[in-house]
Amino acid sequence: MEQMPSLTGSEPHAEDLLIESNGPVLTVTFNRPTHHNAMTPLMYDGLLRACDRADEDDVRVLLLRSAGGRSFVSGTDISTFSGFTDSAGPVAFERRVSGVIRRLINVDVPVVAAIDGYCLGAGLAIAMTSDIRIASPAAQFGVPIARTLGNTLSAEVLDLALRHFGRSRTTDMILNARHFSADEMRSCGFVSEVHEDVSHAAAAVVQRILRHAPLTMWATKELIRRLQSTAESIDDEDVLSRVYGSADFSNGVRGFLTKKDHTWAGH
Repeated sequence: MEQMPSLTGSEPHAEDLLIESNGPVLTVTFNRPTHHNAMTPLMYDGLLRACDRADEDDVRVLLLRSAGGRSFVSGTDISTFSGFTDSAGPVAFERRVSGVIRRLINVDVPVVAAIDGYCLGAGLAIAMTSDIRIASPAAQFGVPIARTLGNTLSAEVLDLALRHFGRSRTTDMILNARHFSADEMRSCGFVSEVHEDVSHAAAAVVQRILRHAPLTMWATKELIRRLQSTAESIDDEDVLSRVYGSADFSNGVRGFLTKKDHTWAGH
């Protein structure tokens, strides 16, 4: 795995992503609340390690949760992109993120997400890999890239969104840069339950799963993966390179980090 550049303004730390084992439950906590739990390269790497640990024999459930109460995961830390000089870096990074998403999908045990606050961009992608999602009333879901960075989802992550939301809601979410509420996500079946105390509700779901047959859950997940697999991966290299190599993307990153308005040029 290639080495990613250090973040501008703050160095990533291992404690930004906590991995704790409590018997059959492995808990991952996104622990960067002062940055809305935006994902750093090291956090993505830690998430990969958590997936490997989740597939150990003594783990029965993987629980994803967040610290701070304001965000589940608000996306990728934008300063990650400030160290790139051409489209090759962001495209390679996008491939790494897609690899993490794919690894989460392939975790054999049930994955439960306790979602509080912003669940945006990469955060939504992480939530989409979960088997059961519990949200607080304050949760907001979306992919606001059309008004923030002017970048794009990979074909792999976009396909995952289409499977969950269908074309209409997916295009509404991205083209309008809309945020959807927890109740709206529950109405379309993406969120299982909405609770004020999302941690308590998620813990109850975890305890319920622990009483159920592990092989039934493994078989269900495995067969769903086989049914949804495609023989050929979608070629999106030209699309990613055009977007990440554009002046719009460079200006979007600069504008986001400096909090200055900019105008989209379309190239």
